[in-house]
Amino acid sequence: MKLEQVIIAYRSGSQVAAEWAERCSYELQARGCKVLVGPTGINDNPYPVFLQSFHQKIDLAVVLGGDGSTLGAARYLAQRGVPILAINTGGHLGFLTQSAEQCQDTEAIWERLEQDYFAMEQRMMLQAKVINHAPHLAKISETKETFFCLNEMCIKPASADRMITASLEVEIDGEVVDQYHGDGLLVATPTGSTSYTVAASGPILHPNLEAMVVTPICPLSLSSRAIVLPPQLTVSVWNLNEQDNSMKLWTDGVMATPVLAGQRLDIQRAKHKARFIILSESYSYYQALREKLLWTGARVRYHNNYR
Repeated sequence: MKLEQVIIAYRSGSQVAAEWAERCSYELQARGCKVLVGPTGINDNPYPVFLQSFHQKIDLAVVLGGDGSTLGAARYLAQRGVPILAINTGGHLGFLTQSAEQCQDTEAIWERLEQDYFAMEQRMMLQAKVINHAPHLAKISETKETFFCLNEMCIKPASADRMITASLEVEIDGEVVDQYHGDGLLVATPTGSTSYTVAASGPILHPNLEAMVVTPICPLSLSSRAIVLPPQLTVSVWNLNEQDNSMKLWTDGVMATPVLAGQRLDIQRAKHKARFIILSESYSYYQALREKLLWTGARVRYHNNYR
């Protein structure tokens, strides 16, 4: 890997992440690399400036923070095929990040990257578009924007005044599957199956799978269950709340756009994938599950005499 143009995004408000960013920037510039550095967070988005500033290929994105910072990077950088090196400098779970303890010797990391001594993991993403159908929406300009996520698309109301029940109809490739009434709906990737989806009692999918998981959030019917779909299908969601305009699309927990009655939200597998650099020589997804989700097994442990 050539390290000629690198961007560094660090978690805003974190002194530890800022210090890491300063050190990484200094080391990379000493190697003759052009570096851009910026904070990322709720009120900070450095990626439009990064992408406008580098007209040529971006060789590497170093993300210093937790999974939230990494998700934001993936939404902007996956389309450009930029490899992401995410280092956990204060995140909670860190499913997508390398541990800070393993990355203390950053000079050695740059050497490894230049010598191609690392693994590259590609993860499926989703994209969504909102399409107008009702005649009364003709005066509302239909957004042409495509929204992306690495974890999940979430459709649920947002209101400061009251808890609103979401009424949603779901189609899969044009066929009505069910109507969900509850707190909302999740359409997740395998990566997102260990995030909001697992909290909503959805299944855990291995990240190497190509699949989508549709999971209702706190449904008012005991028959409403999560469903796993092949990746080539289109999941369409209709907002049935005629008298309420609070329904929103959230991408990886960030509010993206309203979804009004008479609009159809189409969710599909994205054309591009997020690319993550793996430095650990003994990486295990199952070990990550055990450690991050605190799996302890049965209260009584048995010894396997035949292993």
